[in-house]
Amino acid sequence: MTVGADTGKVVEAVWRMESARIVGALTRMLRDLGRAEELAQDALLEALERWPADGVPDRPGAWLMQVAKRRALDHLRHHAMHASKEGELSWEMDNVLGDSDSFRDPAELAALTQEAAAEIDDDVLRLIFVCCHPVLSAEARAALALKLLGGLATGEIARAFLVPEATVAQRIVRAKRTLAEARVPFEVPHDEELKPRLASVLQVIYLIYNEGYSASAGNEWLRPTLCREAVRLGRVLAELMPDEGEVHGLVALMEIQSSRERARTGPDGAPILLMDQDRSRWDRLLIGRGLAALDRAGRLGALGPYALQAAIAACHARAVAKDDTDWARIAALYDALAQLMPSPVVELNRAVALGMAYGPAAGLALADALLDVPALRNYHLLPSVRGDLLAKLGRHTEAKAEFERAAGLTQNERERALLLERARSSTQLEGRQAAG
Repeated sequence: MTVGADTGKVVEAVWRMESARIVGALTRMLRDLGRAEELAQDALLEALERWPADGVPDRPGAWLMQVAKRRALDHLRHHAMHASKEGELSWEMDNVLGDSDSFRDPAELAALTQEAAAEIDDDVLRLIFVCCHPVLSAEARAALALKLLGGLATGEIARAFLVPEATVAQRIVRAKRTLAEARVPFEVPHDEELKPRLASVLQVIYLIYNEGYSASAGNEWLRPTLCREAVRLGRVLAELMPDEGEVHGLVALMEIQSSRERARTGPDGAPILLMDQDRSRWDRLLIGRGLAALDRAGRLGALGPYALQAAIAACHARAVAKDDTDWARIAALYDALAQLMPSPVVELNRAVALGMAYGPAAGLALADALLDVPALRNYHLLPSVRGDLLAKLGRHTEAKAEFERAAGLTQNERERALLLERARSSTQLEGRQAAG
């Protein structure tokens, strides 16, 4: 049956919101992630077939959950699961997801609804940790998370990451096979296992966000779909783990960074760098949400790496004009971040902050010290940063060479155009300097 455009959009929206809960619930029932996703997809197809003719149910999410659980129960019956397990699942389906009018006692209904909601939240949290298990590669974790937690179709994920759809499909299939072969349990890790596993979850969410915020390849500067999915996943995780400061730190960082979305590109899609952006176009609501999340992270203890990066972003967000930016504080925060999470990329960002706070010569000295670091050898932002610092020192010939080198290293067409334009500007300034 052909799906009407409006009904199709409703189905898609409901699926995006409910797919993680449905797949999580079925995984708990079946202990088989692959089969759970298949049966959840079957429920989605049934909605696509029935809703155009029958109308959208009053509780579409509950409708999808009920159909999916019925299919799971049929699957268990088919494989002759123990009768007590079948009875337990039948009770869950009939009483928790059944017609609420069958309950005479409102208190009983409220208690059952609350119990079911708590169980669903637990299922989603378990699913997050399974999708982001470190036994999988970072690319596989990101693809699986977007598929099962974000409800994105394989084609959407492929377009977002600019890879063939077959590649994404293969990553997802292999990821599910790896999880099954590794016998990864459907549970939230306990005690000493929690911190490293949570770090993996946060890493995946931030990987998704970063690929959307600064696309590594292609002809678009940013991919809002990925950013929004990452922010949504972060918000869900923050609700499920309210006492984890770094979860709120990551949410704060993504909210504040996302506030600049409208100002980051011109009418033609060309990039606009931070210091050139029209700050009146920054989303003050997102900034407020980000600052509130950062405050919550601070109240939960010492700031971790994500919260420190959020604090740096907050310095920019609080500056009404670019000249109001507290670069000395930003440099100090990068010092703290370098102590907590030493990395060449952090040092490069620290070079930028030092250059803004204490003059371009200070920044260039640190950037020059990174030239022999293997991890940055083909990293386009190192020559880009050096070009900017050299230009501020009036060394335009050297700046031009650095911008051209950076343009040759980036895979993003928009960024390449920006860097080549900066190289041309350096040439013009070089000519004026020689003439003068």
